Amino acid sequence: MDFLKKLRGGLVSGNPDQTGQIGSQLAACLGEDSAIALSGDLGSGKTTFTRGLARGLGINAVVTSPTYNIYTTYNGRMQLLHMDAYRLKDRCELETLAIEDILRSPFVIAVEWPENISGFLDDYPTWWIRFDILQDHRHRIMLMD
Repeated sequence: MDFLKKLRGGLVSGNPDQTGQIGSQLAACLGEDSAIALSGDLGSGKTTFTRGLARGLGINAVVTSPTYNIYTTYNGRMQLLHMDAYRLKDRCELETLAIEDILRSPFVIAVEWPENISGFLDDYPTWWIRFDILQDHRHRIMLMD
């Protein structure tokens, strides 16, 4: 798929609408019961990307950062579990959240700060996306292999 080839090379977004469109386009490529690991600095576009992903999954709800809730679920053509692992210290803290109990197939898990919960995504086919803020304040979004 041409979009995935471009994403592997790094797509540059000049504004939040473009970042959301990239997320929406990726939604069309996802298989059921998969995950997306979203890595990058604060303000690099991870939540904005997830808003677009949600639109691409047919979710009409307002998608906000789940920083304080740790995760939020949304329903569309696939369930979206949007997680912000910034405040988590390790994978063990996830056990108290009972995430596996709320997932309903087909689902997509989008995790911001996945490096804080190393190993959690090993059970799912995972797309690793890197977000960088460029010197000109645009954002680069890249699918990692």
